[in-house]
Amino acid sequence: MTVSENAGAAQAGHNSGRCTFDESARRLRENSRWLAGGVSSNFRLGIAPTPLVFERGEGACLYDVDGNRLIDYYLGMGPMILGHNPEGVRRAAAAQLDRGILYAGQTDLEAQAARKVCEMVPCAERMRFASSGSEVVQAAFRLARAATGRKTIVKFEGHYHGWFDNVLWSTAPALDLAGPEEAPVPIPGSKGQEESAGQNVEVLSWNRLDLVEARLARGDIAGVIMEAAMCNSGAVAAAPGYLEGVRAACSRHGTILIFDEVITGFRLAPGGAQARFGVTPDIATFAKAIANGFPVAAIAGRGDILDLFGKGVVHGGTFNAQPVAMAATLATLEALTPALFAGIETRGRRLMDGIAAELAAAGHKAVVTGWPQVFHVAFDLDAPARNWRDLARMNRAKYVRFTAALLAHGVRALERGAWFMSAAHDDAIIDQTLAAVRKAAREIGDA
Repeated sequence: MTVSENAGAAQAGHNSGRCTFDESARRLRENSRWLAGGVSSNFRLGIAPTPLVFERGEGACLYDVDGNRLIDYYLGMGPMILGHNPEGVRRAAAAQLDRGILYAGQTDLEAQAARKVCEMVPCAERMRFASSGSEVVQAAFRLARAATGRKTIVKFEGHYHGWFDNVLWSTAPALDLAGPEEAPVPIPGSKGQEESAGQNVEVLSWNRLDLVEARLARGDIAGVIMEAAMCNSGAVAAAPGYLEGVRAACSRHGTILIFDEVITGFRLAPGGAQARFGVTPDIATFAKAIANGFPVAAIAGRGDILDLFGKGVVHGGTFNAQPVAMAATLATLEALTPALFAGIETRGRRLMDGIAAELAAAGHKAVVTGWPQVFHVAFDLDAPARNWRDLARMNRAKYVRFTAALLAHGVRALERGAWFMSAAHDDAIIDQTLAAVRKAAREIGDA
């Protein structure tokens, strides 16, 4: 089925009246007898009115156990760049499934997918596959420390690089605990987090080149890691010259620059944020859109650094480059053509502009920022955020009410403010989305 046929079928099955989610709520309660909290990831909690249970996905839409058809802007929290259940990816995975699942060895598919990554991504002279974004971030830290002989990693407030103890710091820090912007206090992200695991990680405020330059000048930083576009917390662009300045400072002081492209990779452009913005890191990490929903991650970068994996730096994983997932990876990467991105760019921009117009017409102060492939909506900010400290002042309670109202009208958007676009979101889907935004904007009130 084509993208347009998917959209047409979805439109024909559109909800009549408001969606309800009683069966999802019932199953979540029942499943909590076996699944802690009823889910297998904390990031699937906190959804109003309840976390949802789904039966299938097709194109731009999901279908849940209550019989609702929901236009989906979660997109698996980012991976589904081609939409749900695309035929080419499904066919490639099925063909490999007939040949075998796991070999504890190499396949031609792995090599072909690796070559494709290296052809697409500016920094990728060499790469390796893994299974999750959190894993490849750890691999990047290990490489940076091995390459420099230093220990300390610098990260930034509001940037998320996985759930492990040594990096889950100041991902969403409360402003009353975070200290001054010039010297942030690292805030752990979880109960039970080992404090000593963060002793070699330092936190800075993002978009402050002066702070980066001053810290790197001390000569003891192994690596600087950042989202080149701050997309996990919001959709915050780097200030003019910031990425270039950090790149120059890292080169000047012998520090490894790491771009976390788990969200932006193969989404902001075929070559990721680094291709879109024209700044090349030493190492980059990828996951999500690289395989359109299959559990694949990658680390790529300078050949001399990545080759340390064969010279005493340990990196492993039973499921790394699993053949079925490699078939899906190659099929996904081959589908990421300039024409596909041009379509997402046009329709995503139309959606961004439409949401901003509908919220303004309903009397809401809101900013819609980011890029057509992934953007962010924030209530009650006076201007686009420059960093986490700006973004933390958005009216989150109001935004959650907005997403709950949208869900009742058949549109699923992330409660943290991010909207992900896919190639399956055609003009008919966008029309339906904006109609739901119009209704939701008039229902949520001002507070």
